[in-house]
Amino acid sequence: MQNLDPAYYTDPKVYEREQQAVFWNTWQLIGPFSLVQSAGEYLATEIAGAKVFVIRDHAGELRAFRNVCRHRGARLLPEGTGRCRTIRCPYHGWVYDLAGRLQRTPWFGDQPGLDRENWPLVEISVAVWRGLVFVSIHHCQSLDLQLGDAIGELAPEPIDTYILTDQRRLVFDANWKIYTDNFVEGYHIPGIHPEFFAAVDFQRFETTVRQNMVRMTAPIRGELFYRGKWLWMWPNWTLSFFSGGMSTSRINPLGCGRTELFYHFYFADTSDAGSGRREEIITRNLAVIEEDFEVCCETHKNYASGGYTPGVLSPHHERGVHWFQEKLKEVIDRV
Repeated sequence: MQNLDPAYYTDPKVYEREQQAVFWNTWQLIGPFSLVQSAGEYLATEIAGAKVFVIRDHAGELRAFRNVCRHRGARLLPEGTGRCRTIRCPYHGWVYDLAGRLQRTPWFGDQPGLDRENWPLVEISVAVWRGLVFVSIHHCQSLDLQLGDAIGELAPEPIDTYILTDQRRLVFDANWKIYTDNFVEGYHIPGIHPEFFAAVDFQRFETTVRQNMVRMTAPIRGELFYRGKWLWMWPNWTLSFFSGGMSTSRINPLGCGRTELFYHFYFADTSDAGSGRREEIITRNLAVIEEDFEVCCETHKNYASGGYTPGVLSPHHERGVHWFQEKLKEVIDRV
């Protein structure tokens, strides 16, 4: 098994193909269902350059749209969470209702043939699974089919009972696939995560490839907030367990050489008495994540410099890397 050619990480044309085939043609984890419970509550984000939002309409239906005004293409809602009575474009004031129908075009002037019914927001697919909201920009396979073996893997876990307490956005200068390669293997743990390494039985660290999922497990033998199971799901989201909770993340490219991570932290105990423990878990979790950034950024620079040719992959520790890379090539080579 060999590592992927560096051109897959640095060529802008490859990134354009990924936008179409990987990010805009799959279900993307957006965030927790709890953030869009009431009419007007929304969650706005970006998926590989495409702005989208999910919103609860006045009839109680959950909807998703491109975050693009039909007039001149301005962004409608700021990224993040919020609540609104109507959707008003900040550029020229066009107003849409929560179902995406154009309601008003103030100061537009007389325009023969302007039928507001012909100018609704562009709607996209939305689905909820186990308390998590997913969207798909282009119509694609069912969410269950994409989730694959994650459905059975997570069936015994009470993930939909955990409560969101915190969220973080992290940004670093490396290709999203370099970070993904890093996430789906434990081979780097002794060198990059010394505290993590000391707290697990690394000799028994196991990586298993399932349908659209890479599963990593290791027995805990020391003081560690993790529970010993980490999951990565195709194409770009993760779920990690700790005692009494979990974190999810979405790995989102901001271009060939820049990536953002959207992390959500969930706990069973949300009491004031448990706040200190929650904060400690989040702080330590983020510290482990950020330990990966330097090596990812330097690896990207080496890939871009022309100084690297693909090396050999470990059949034990890097089987997840190999599966991800082969799956990626299969998908984008169709474009």
